[in-house]
Amino acid sequence: MHATETFARYATEFRQARLDDEVLHHAKRAVIDWHAALFPGLDVAPMPQLRALLADDLGRGRARLPDGRLAPARAAALLNGTAAHAAEVDDSFRDAMYHPGAATVAAALAIAQERGASGLDFLRGVVLGYEVSTRIGVTMGRAHYRHWHNTGTVGTFGAAASAAGLLGLHGAPFAHALATAATFAAGLQQAFRMDSMSKPLHAGRAAEGGVLAAQLAAQGVTGSLDVLDGEAGFGRAMSDGPDWSAVGDTLGRDFHIKRLTFKNHIGCGHTFAAIDGALELARRHGLRAADIRRVHVATYGPALDIACYEDPRTENEARFSMRFVVATALVHGSVRLAAYTPERLADADVRAMMARITAVVDPEIDAAFPGRRSARVEIETNDGQRHAWLQPDRKGDPELPLSDAELDDKFLELAAPVIGAERAQALLRNIWSLDKADGRQGLTA
Repeated sequence: MHATETFARYATEFRQARLDDEVLHHAKRAVIDWHAALFPGLDVAPMPQLRALLADDLGRGRARLPDGRLAPARAAALLNGTAAHAAEVDDSFRDAMYHPGAATVAAALAIAQERGASGLDFLRGVVLGYEVSTRIGVTMGRAHYRHWHNTGTVGTFGAAASAAGLLGLHGAPFAHALATAATFAAGLQQAFRMDSMSKPLHAGRAAEGGVLAAQLAAQGVTGSLDVLDGEAGFGRAMSDGPDWSAVGDTLGRDFHIKRLTFKNHIGCGHTFAAIDGALELARRHGLRAADIRRVHVATYGPALDIACYEDPRTENEARFSMRFVVATALVHGSVRLAAYTPERLADADVRAMMARITAVVDPEIDAAFPGRRSARVEIETNDGQRHAWLQPDRKGDPELPLSDAELDDKFLELAAPVIGAERAQALLRNIWSLDKADGRQGLTA
């Protein structure tokens, strides 16, 4: 049995299975966090350009955008998937090195709105997309992450699975949706090694491609069922020929959606352990920025490969600068949206702190990646004291999760400035009760 067929068999079983309350609770958390990422990304480049380009598609269709306009499902998935990744606030599944929510929830929402699905069916589509795609990401492993941006590649499968589930596909048509999605999967890490607007489009195109693959399968379009595990398939072409034999062993028993990471800072998640460690040292020892002579960060390789900008001059570069975000945390006490304003980018105190920060790869920490995302931070003060802290996990990881209340606060902080406090509160209530909602109720912002 090919991997696509393994997932298709699970999709058939999933149609009849009752999801327990804990899984549904975590699905709602994922949808809340997706909206928290969506709203601040609505006007981040390339969203204005993308909306202008898609103007002819807006005002028709049955999916609905956050501004109330109608759109066809594929256009809505593209726009919402891009926005949900644009502000770098979206969730991640650590073991797959992947942000599953941006594309998966965007695709599920577009199809659910188009079909007038219930809130419960929408949540089930979200769960199915997470469970299928994260397993593909885990199987592809670190070798895939060397060059590919998993949110664009693996995200296409999350979108396809969620859309296919909501379209009622199971068995062979579900497998064919995944097979076609594999040929759409793309997104290069080099796209964000220079200042660029391309990265959020990886998530948007993944959402759009997954929706299209599912829609095509619903029309009888077939794909190569061995496209994941075949001789010239996804695994060999884009990784190191991984073993797919156990890809479905824990489906239906171990729900990955229960082990998501929700960001507690804004920016590249690879920097968060270092931010947490620096803030913990400052808190424990009552340190002010003026007290600090030197900061040394030791972490895993991809954190420095991706958060690589030494002298960031734009918002995009700053989000991917280890030195900038750690300096911002120590100078201002947090790394939120305000960290990336032009004033903060030019902040003399932050720039001075950046000059005192060094960062290297720690072999032991690197060996634990991707299962752990750790950093060791050492601060030397002006009076010669040295303080060190190992941050084994990031705040927001499964080991240090955001509580429901903390997640609500994150959502309100990011949504209210865009849609207003009253609408944000109403949307939050709707999401927490989605499993009780019929039709379009609760499925619009």
